[in-house]
Amino acid sequence: MSMKRKFRKWIGSRKVQKVLVITTFMAIPLILLFVFTYLPFGKMFGYSFYEMKYTGARKFVGMKNFIKVFQRDDCFKALKLSLYYMVGSLVQLALALYLATVLSFKVKFGALFKGVMFFPYLINGIAVGFIFKFFYTRGFVFDTVLQWIGFNLDNLPYWLKDQSINNWSLVGTSVWRYFGQNMVLFIGAIMSVDNDLYEAAMLDGANRFQQFKYIIIPSIKTIITLNVILSITGSLSAFEPPFVITSGANGTGTYFVIMHEIAHTQQKVGLASAMAIVLLAIILTATGLQKIILGHVLKSNEDEDINQTKRRERRLARKLASRRAEQEA
Repeated sequence: MSMKRKFRKWIGSRKVQKVLVITTFMAIPLILLFVFTYLPFGKMFGYSFYEMKYTGARKFVGMKNFIKVFQRDDCFKALKLSLYYMVGSLVQLALALYLATVLSFKVKFGALFKGVMFFPYLINGIAVGFIFKFFYTRGFVFDTVLQWIGFNLDNLPYWLKDQSINNWSLVGTSVWRYFGQNMVLFIGAIMSVDNDLYEAAMLDGANRFQQFKYIIIPSIKTIITLNVILSITGSLSAFEPPFVITSGANGTGTYFVIMHEIAHTQQKVGLASAMAIVLLAIILTATGLQKIILGHVLKSNEDEDINQTKRRERRLARKLASRRAEQEA
């Protein structure tokens, strides 16, 4: 058999055809991922070592851009603002988990509530920004509602100007928009829990809170970890609410807003690239710490649950043994 026939037979075999189909279908997404993600990131990493604008000459400055990130007050203060959004993300997760637990069981108009609370996530972020810019404007929607309740307009703060409250106002916008997404993820995880576990817990005398603590939480720990990671990383990269609603004014400029201003207004592309690299390092570090801490906490809860299960089994065994002894006597 000639080499050409052997090659045709080999290329026409089922195993090789399977590999070729998989490789072909993978090639296009991988090429697009490289061209539009990894290649631009590599370019940005290179730009971070230069003092440059979008056009014109470049000057190699080494690590000076990274040092400037930590020396500039606006960059450091912008990182501090992430703490506001982190607190908001914890409130958002707690609210989403509570509502998901309630709506996972039979509730009147449950489907309607799910749709209403998930709807804000479907709205474009820029549109949400304009909605809340109007909502928080002095004398408009929010102030009008508060006046209906009985508050005096003169005693109300300027929600977007008063620096003691304006960042909390923007955090409220993010909570309103994103908690529906977290809620849907939690509902999907909770509904996948075996119903036999709830029945066994009820027979064992467990109330709703105990079912939540010892059945729901251990069963959805993977989704909890995922939502926490997404929420914290989203807090570090908050952009749309402060950019659209306040344009970063009155102390509301987050890290992304400052980076946008440095890159596009001041034309300091190298410094902005260094800021992006620093933010990536912070996000990766925060993600790693979250996984370690949450893994330890959830493992401790799982071990406690296992120990309680063993104790229940031992109590049940003792009861059965005593009943048999009474019957034999």
